[in-house]
Amino acid sequence: MSTGSCLVYSDVQNQNFDELVREHAGLVKRIAHHLMGRLPDSVQVDDLIQAGMIGLLEAARKYDGGKGASFETYAGIRIRGAMLDEIRKGDWAPRSVHRNSRRITDAIKEVESVKGRDAEDSEVAAHLGISQEEYHSILRDSNGCRLFSYEEVAEKSENGMEVFQETSPNPFAGIERDAFRSHLAEAIKLLPEREQLVLALYYDEELNLKEIGAVLGVSESRVSQLHSQATHRLRARLGGWLDS
Repeated sequence: MSTGSCLVYSDVQNQNFDELVREHAGLVKRIAHHLMGRLPDSVQVDDLIQAGMIGLLEAARKYDGGKGASFETYAGIRIRGAMLDEIRKGDWAPRSVHRNSRRITDAIKEVESVKGRDAEDSEVAAHLGISQEEYHSILRDSNGCRLFSYEEVAEKSENGMEVFQETSPNPFAGIERDAFRSHLAEAIKLLPEREQLVLALYYDEELNLKEIGAVLGVSESRVSQLHSQATHRLRARLGGWLDS
């Protein structure tokens, strides 16, 4: 290819890149505002949009239309992934929230080990030596603390591509990740029915807590408790995987 042809090809590439970014900037804002409905108030939408724009630029640079996925689908995955990366960098919860969250996880594990069934709210609270009201308060506080990220390990795109790329040089890492997903799926099936439903509505249907409350006929606060308790229960049951 001659130098002139290379320059023309480069100009076309740059034009396509600029068009993709310009046409899909609104997608970044939509995803950011959608996520905001499911995150603590301390998260700033502008930070998500900035991270999402980086994801969009990366998507425009790497997109290969020959692989079947539309650009919007591919870009949505990259944008959301970039925002989740930004969220993971932050930690808005004080140490006491982390400490209490670990106490709940340990308590659920111990109660279920003794009872051989799902631990009930009152049993976990009694094991911790606190009132049920205080237990629910701790659950609400810990719900915004990303101690367990269901999205990171379970989310895939519509065409089956992984949202989070494999970066480990370990050749067995992919096998381990698939095995963990399998164990996670089984653990979710064994959750109490209402907790399963909350997770399905939150992650699969992408409803916010208020919308889930309307579906279940309970308060937004109660949904927050159920969501938090489900993630603590999963952490208790998958502790070996999550700590390794």
